[in-house]
Amino acid sequence: MAARRTVDDVSAMTAGVQRRSPYAMIKNAILTGELMPGQQLVESTLARWCDMSRTPIREALTRLEQDGLVIRNERGLIVRERNPEEILDIYETRVVLEATAARVASERRSKIDVINLKRVADRLERLETDDENLMAEGNREFHQAVWRASHNEPLIDLLSRLDLHLTRYPATTLSQPGRWTEANGEHRRLIDAIEGRDAARAGEVATAHFTKARDLRLALWAESQG
Repeated sequence: MAARRTVDDVSAMTAGVQRRSPYAMIKNAILTGELMPGQQLVESTLARWCDMSRTPIREALTRLEQDGLVIRNERGLIVRERNPEEILDIYETRVVLEATAARVASERRSKIDVINLKRVADRLERLETDDENLMAEGNREFHQAVWRASHNEPLIDLLSRLDLHLTRYPATTLSQPGRWTEANGEHRRLIDAIEGRDAARAGEVATAHFTKARDLRLALWAESQG
């Protein structure tokens, strides 16, 4: 008689399946820069790298094309390249969506949402600033908590997709001198507005926060181009 699988056994099996997902593997390689912007994506090569047939690779590339991480040109599918116009477009859209999320969150938030926002903000203020990845991950966690507080699934989906494109630009604006402390202060003001159900103020704080991030991101791009 076969032994009954425990929850841990099932979790381990699920994790194994997820680790072998070609979509996740290729997406991670794009976001980390292992697959470089402009690099051609050849099904047979990716199939050998993922150690699987070409069919799931083809399906993964279709999903990545829908995500906007992969585009098609005369050479076939390539990793989408980065440019300052795209940065500006992403942030112009993000400013609008994040301000909307903040306003809606102030109207729909629960007490638990506010507690979660304060918990993340507390942790960010204690975070060591010598690890840019931790800073970026913590900042993302805070803003995702704002999205969840909106209780608006279509809005959360749009912001999640937009965030995926920003991840292609690895340098974080939070590493700029004084920005981490400044951003944490802006987070606190955003929490206050959401907790006070002040939709107009929440929108204003979010707009200013992400406008500043946009300007810093463009400056980083200019600096990287020499």
